Amino acid sequence: MKASTSFGHEKLHFLPAQVGKLDPQHAVLLQEQRGGDSGELKTAMQYMSQSFRIKNSEIKDLFLDIAAEELGHMEMVVTTISVLGGHDVDYAAVGAGEIQSHVILGLNPDPINASGYSWTGDYVTVTGDLCADLLSNIASEQRDKVVYEYLYRQIEDKKVRETIDFLPDREKAHNAMFREAFNKVQGTGSNRDFDNTKAAKMYFSMSEPSPQSDLSQVAGKPPKFV
Repeated sequence: MKASTSFGHEKLHFLPAQVGKLDPQHAVLLQEQRGGDSGELKTAMQYMSQSFRIKNSEIKDLFLDIAAEELGHMEMVVTTISVLGGHDVDYAAVGAGEIQSHVILGLNPDPINASGYSWTGDYVTVTGDLCADLLSNIASEQRDKVVYEYLYRQIEDKKVRETIDFLPDREKAHNAMFREAFNKVQGTGSNRDFDNTKAAKMYFSMSEPSPQSDLSQVAGKPPKFV
């Protein structure tokens, strides 16, 4: 059995980090995507950690490819944070959120979120079951996209918005790739064990008044929401 390393650093960004003006408070907001529970470091570590025991080579490569891209996204985020923060420490420039970068980090974008809490491996979800991990990743990409949309609403700098606009589009692409992979593994792992009984195909309506005379429905007729 051979072990090898496969990581390298390519000296270019997906999109150059540019800002219209220095704004330490905007730098604080972007820290959420550096070290938050829906940020780029979380997704990169999650997909990489999940990949180690995947036997399907195509899906394993997918996980590692997206993990590598997420590390590239994190580099874009921290570079933008660094440029926004300027060159002079000034805790008063941060009206709300973390001030660690101004008092102990010398403006370095550390793996902390917008409130100053340290990144933790507890953010990473790994179950060893491919179906469950793929569903976790689909949800992670969706949450990541939501955070970027909130950031876009609150940061008016046009140059920073170009970066923010690019990243959720990539999260949408990752989401689609994970969904396609999930469709390929239907009937395996945890999905294999629990979909062959009547209970797995029964739906319940607990709302009153109910459009159904019986509280249960059988396979193929899930509740309709209007």
